[in-house]
Amino acid sequence: MQKVKQLVLLSSLVLVTDGFGGSPDADEESEILSLTEFVSHENDSLDWRVVNDGVMGGLSQGELRFSESETLLFRGVLSLENQGGFSMVETGPVVLNLEAAEGILLRVRGDGRSYQMRLASDARFRGNEVAFQGEFQTADGVWTEVKVPFERFQGTYRGRSLPEAKLNPAAIQRFAILLGDKTPGPFALEVDFIRAY
Repeated sequence: MQKVKQLVLLSSLVLVTDGFGGSPDADEESEILSLTEFVSHENDSLDWRVVNDGVMGGLSQGELRFSESETLLFRGVLSLENQGGFSMVETGPVVLNLEAAEGILLRVRGDGRSYQMRLASDARFRGNEVAFQGEFQTADGVWTEVKVPFERFQGTYRGRSLPEAKLNPAAIQRFAILLGDKTPGPFALEVDFIRAY
């Protein structure tokens, strides 16, 4: 089955858990907006890149690639040395209005670790982009669909909590996935799609 194109509105029946492994809603039907299905033209236009804690002196090593089955593969080794402790894959600038949605839906196959979905909107702290993070849990080696509601996203700037910052879903300017669970060692996450529900 061919994957849907970026920003195409779909009507579909989806079975999901909340980001912390809650029970699926068997009869949930909703409008789904695709942020990416990881088809090649989307990958190019979204300009994905890796950002490791080396920007702050850390030693974590993350890498990304796209599989032949149109998934994103994010893997590497997390290190806490030199005050490091994160690895992230992020898009370049985007313009997305998700005002009609309730949150982000991902289909992932992970390693049992907890990751963060991150969004940037028009919120600023001292003139700099605020990152809004919403955590989701993965199951080791098992495909799961997880929801991260917008109300769960919390504002941060370089590790500093910004409780007063508010995410504006109507003005999404970047999205990313980050690992920063303070557990050193190898990690691996495969992502089949990222959508807004």
